[in-house]
Parts: sequence; C-alpha cells; structure tokens
Amino acid sequence: LSGRYVEIRMLPLSFKEFLDFYEFAPNITVDEKFQRYLQFGGMPILREYKFNEARSNQALEGIYSTVVLRDILQRNNGADQSMLQKIMLFLCSNIGSITSPNSIGNVLSNEGDIQAGKSKNIAGKTGRYDVKGKQLLKTLGKNYIIDMGFRNMLLGYRDADRGHIIENIVFLELLRRDYRVYIGKVGETEVDFVAEKPSDKLYIQVTESMQAPETRERELRPLRMIPDNYEKIVLSMDRNFINCYDGIKSLNLIDWLLSENALEQ
Repeated sequence: LSGRYVEIRMLPLSFKEFLDFYEFAPNITVDEKFQRYLQFGGMPILREYKFNEARSNQALEGIYSTVVLRDILQRNNGADQSMLQKIMLFLCSNIGSITSPNSIGNVLSNEGDIQAGKSKNIAGKTGRYDVKGKQLLKTLGKNYIIDMGFRNMLLGYRDADRGHIIENIVFLELLRRDYRVYIGKVGETEVDFVAEKPSDKLYIQVTESMQAPETRERELRPLRMIPDNYEKIVLSMDRNFINCYDGIKSLNLIDWLLSENALEQ
C-alpha cells in the first residue's frame, strides 16, 4: 500500500456548525447570524478575527493563495497564474449560472488553465439530469464555489447576488448530507437540484422569496411536472403559514439548514 491514500474530503463549516463554533452577542438574531455566514463563509480560522472584515479577508487571501498557487499550479504544469486568476473571477461571478468550457473559452483561451481553475478544492460542478428521461446529460452544468468567503474576498460582498449565493449554500449542504447533486431538466424547464442517495431522492428549488405570484408559479411549475412521488421542496427566506402547495413543501432555508436531515421538516 506504499504511496496510496484514502481521501477524506472536508468542507468548510455548515451554518449549523458555524453557530456552534462562533461566539455571538445574545441579542443577535439567527437571521443576522445567517447574514454573517453569507458574507464571511465557513472557514474556521475566521473565528480568530471576530468578523473583522479586513483581517478576515487577509486570512482568506492566504488560504486562497495556498490553494491556487501550491495545489493547482503545482499539479498543472504550464498553467498560467494570471490566467488562472481570471478564471477564478469568472467562476465566482457566475455561481449558479449555466456554464460550459466554451462559455469560459469565449473569455479565456487556454484550455489547460480552464481545467486547472475548476479544481474541486475551490469550485464544485453539477451535471444536468433529464428527470423524465432518467439520464445524465453531457452539457451545460453549473459551477459553485466551495466557500462563500472566497467569493466575497475576490469580488466583494454584493447583496444583489443573494439568490445565487443562497443557491450555492444549498448545494454545499446537500454535499454535506452525502447526496450526489445534479441540475434537473424537465422538458424546457429546470429544477435547481436533483439530490440522490441509493435509497433517497429530493427535488429542490431555491429562491429568495415565494411571495410574488409570478415567482411562486415559476418555482412550482417544474416540480409539478415531475411524475414520480419523491420529495419536492422549495427553499426560501420566507416565514409564513403556507408550508405546502399541492404536496410540494415550502420551507424556510434557515430552518432547513439547521435540521438534522432534509426530510425531517
């Protein structure tokens, strides 16, 4: 067995772990804590800086430089550091958006650097799954950053991107719960996530709010088109008395993140 190893992949802190790990003033609400999680991410070292943005960014820059310069560049001989930085900025700017090597190549031309930039240490990718055809599709996946702190350190925190940010949070949480995660294609519509285990499957839509009728219809329509009886959920930041639409659960995102299991709600 000399030279062989077993990889145990570690993700940054979940929101539930984040609450246990950090010390908060007693008057801070769970919503305010979640906002800090979105902004600072889940790297444990940041506890030392008590949400000081400048010092936290310095720590994240050090981690990011180590991952990019040592782990990616050393494993991809010939990768260009400046090109790699541009790719990372592109991926961070397009979390939750459908991308392909061609779409990245329209901005950047070095295929080797593109593949290096999509290292699993810094970004995660989902493939597309045809729900009705029950088959994986080869094109048009989505990329997600492995920790929101890296993205906000590179781009600055932009609340206008909140929808994609919380979608990224759900993607990471599904990985923590040992699901294999795909984008769902249902006819001409899409489901944000199809999450599978050997004995379980979830269909999940993620939106900041379901209050507007047009948004509610947009999020529910793909789920209504799915013919099987596996769990169908819409996660949002809403807190209201309506928790089910024709058998489709409507759950508060924070409550779901703090639950032990996605099916407990």
